[in-house]
Amino acid sequence: MTLRQPDWPRKMPPALVMALARLGRLGDLPAPGTWGSMAGMLFFFLGFTQLGIVSYFVIAAAAAYFAVGVCGQAEIELERKDPGEVIFDEFVSMPVCFIGWQMIVGPSPRVLSVLGLLAAGFVLFRLFDIWKPGPIRRLQDLPGGWGVVLDDTAAALVTCGLLHAGHLLRVLV
Repeated sequence: MTLRQPDWPRKMPPALVMALARLGRLGDLPAPGTWGSMAGMLFFFLGFTQLGIVSYFVIAAAAAYFAVGVCGQAEIELERKDPGEVIFDEFVSMPVCFIGWQMIVGPSPRVLSVLGLLAAGFVLFRLFDIWKPGPIRRLQDLPGGWGVVLDDTAAALVTCGLLHAGHLLRVLV
């Protein structure tokens, strides 16, 4: 199976593609990936916290596929590979950091527990998104929007794993 940039985004108006890819004007701010990640935390909080696990995965996967199309088309429009102002990939990847978040904060979460989880997830995600160790960096070589989105998705999965491992260590110690 060969991954290809989806064809459907070519039918979208370029201005709409760029507005989505940049999250409006957020992509024009200094440190745009950080702003996209912050917006992604809001996306998680407003769109995912009340979902069951199946719905969570379905919506996260659909959002990632939509981002593949939009981010890949933005690369084509800008004629650059993974342009910094394209931050829709960070936006849709942030909820992946918090898969199973209820297991970490417990059935009756306190505000400080949730804020601590969000802060740790944000910092870890930004670290792995910027550093891109080993296999995460290689994912950038995938064609079109696949490379733009899957490296961030991998950073989010590593973040999620570390959040759960940290919780498990805290429980065991």
